[in-house]
Amino acid sequence: MLLLAIAAVLIAVGILAWDNPAPAGSDGFWRIAALRVSSLAVILVVALCQGIATITFQTVTGNRIVTPSLMGFESLYTAISTAAIFFFGAAGALMVQGAGPYLLQILVMLAFSGLLYGWLLSGRYANVQIMLLVGIILGGALAAFSTFLQRMLTPTEFDLLMARLIGSVANADVTYLPIAVPLAGLAVTALWWGGRRLDVLALGRPVALNLGVSQRRDSILALLMVSILMAVSTSLIGPMTFFGFLVAMLTYQLADTYDHRRMFAMAWLLGVVVLGGAYFVLKHIFYAAGSVGIIVEIVGGTFFLIHLLRKGRL
Repeated sequence: MLLLAIAAVLIAVGILAWDNPAPAGSDGFWRIAALRVSSLAVILVVALCQGIATITFQTVTGNRIVTPSLMGFESLYTAISTAAIFFFGAAGALMVQGAGPYLLQILVMLAFSGLLYGWLLSGRYANVQIMLLVGIILGGALAAFSTFLQRMLTPTEFDLLMARLIGSVANADVTYLPIAVPLAGLAVTALWWGGRRLDVLALGRPVALNLGVSQRRDSILALLMVSILMAVSTSLIGPMTFFGFLVAMLTYQLADTYDHRRMFAMAWLLGVVVLGGAYFVLKHIFYAAGSVGIIVEIVGGTFFLIHLLRKGRL
């Protein structure tokens, strides 16, 4: 934890101060550093949301390979962005920007997940595996709908859409942060407060019920908090399917504990180191800051395949 904290601080200082043309300590230096604070804030929020959401989701589902992306959040985001540009043209790209549309996208994702969880995790035949299967099917249907609309876009409209669908720290709108930070803070606080219940849920449904935990209620509440975190992250920076899985997998390897509160803290630090380190290297060494999401996804997807092949099952 100490080494990760030091690495995170060094990366944050590097993002703010590296390649700053103004003399250190001058007014110009601090003005340029202030402009870079927005990118650092986006990295902190996304790392917090993705890491904690993935660990919580894997605890509730009892599977360390699945990710919240299976529930169709990113497919829904893609469908909303694609439909806006398809029906309204280039003006549609502006219609899904700004604080109002950002909050509306979050509310749509929360309504989608709330209906899904309330329907599939309540009733006599409530089953997490069925919930995952339905989420995959709905995500696939939304992805197919988006692909169908994308084929009918003009080249200009398609370029505008791709700019929104590629996860990029540099392209994140800082006007979203006053909404994103309180929502993420609320969800993380709720999960942190219920960390002991997550420890019990991780033992499995029979054990949790025998220990007096309301397994179904706690699962639904935890998944709703996951929905908030994923909606905030996806609407802020775009789809990043394997980033959360990469952070969660590294957390399990390094934390050496089943205490969710400790894992949450380590996941946040790891997320900052991974995403912030990738952003710093690509921006200041390779001058390709827009490729951060692509690189993180490639690395995360590779680790996912390696982990799956080594484990041999889902």
